[in-house]
Amino acid sequence: MWPGLIAAVGPAAGFAWDEFFSGQIRNRHTRVAYLHAVRQFLKWAEPHAATIDRITPGMVGGYFDQHPSSVPTKKLHLSAIRAFFDVLVNRHIVILNPAATVRGERYQAVEGKTPEISRDQARTLLASIDTSRPVGRRDKAIIATLIYTATRAGAVAGLQLKDFASDGTQYSLRFHEKGGKSRSIPVRHDLQLMLLAYLDSFAWQTEPADSPLFRAGAGRSGQLAARPIKNLDVCRMVKRRLRDAGLPANLSPHSFRVATLTDLLLQGIPLEDAQYLAGHADPRTTRLYDRRQRQVTRNTVERISI
Repeated sequence: MWPGLIAAVGPAAGFAWDEFFSGQIRNRHTRVAYLHAVRQFLKWAEPHAATIDRITPGMVGGYFDQHPSSVPTKKLHLSAIRAFFDVLVNRHIVILNPAATVRGERYQAVEGKTPEISRDQARTLLASIDTSRPVGRRDKAIIATLIYTATRAGAVAGLQLKDFASDGTQYSLRFHEKGGKSRSIPVRHDLQLMLLAYLDSFAWQTEPADSPLFRAGAGRSGQLAARPIKNLDVCRMVKRRLRDAGLPANLSPHSFRVATLTDLLLQGIPLEDAQYLAGHADPRTTRLYDRRQRQVTRNTVERISI
């Protein structure tokens, strides 16, 4: 259902709306975020503008002056509004984009907010998992994959059997990341053993190549179902395993990514190599995962003699 300011213009504006949200934006998460941002703005704008073409840069600026969200969220919303009005301009619904010249607030993140799991904590977590049942072997293999490939939980959940392949000398995992990116990461020996121990829980070599690599659990039986595990299930499983191991509740699957990238950078691995492993398009994103400066700061404050 179109917002009031769009519906009032007629089918042409509705066409532009559908074109933008259903045609141009292919990532589901981006579509949901942009749809929320534009709907929220248009709802605010209805009492301030009689028609969509009466919205001015001043109105857009005033909207963000009273916007209660964080700076990163406001920057996301501004991007969504700009992109949407670009489509309206291209479809001759409005003459000029009222958000084009509106500037967002300055924001620079030096370090990400995701808590880092320590090396000892990660080892404790892996050692705490009971592998006597298939689900335990699966959970250990998933967590080890998160650690030793620095990959997102969603990419791990999306793996298929064909993505775990050997060239005769070493196994590798091919991940399909957000943004349509695909990359192959070599599997280190200990991770290979964990993956094969998990896969031997079922006749994986006779399964179709497009079968899920990581299967969902079959209730509380400790056995595996044929359906794939979901991203949310991976996150819940990690939280449960962290709790069972007595580790901090604020840790998450992304904490492994932070720890792995920081560990590699501490060892002198070039930033561009860590960037490839993480699948980042921009090295500035990789730097957000670098917690080396926090260790320097911790050592500095410990030397205060007061």
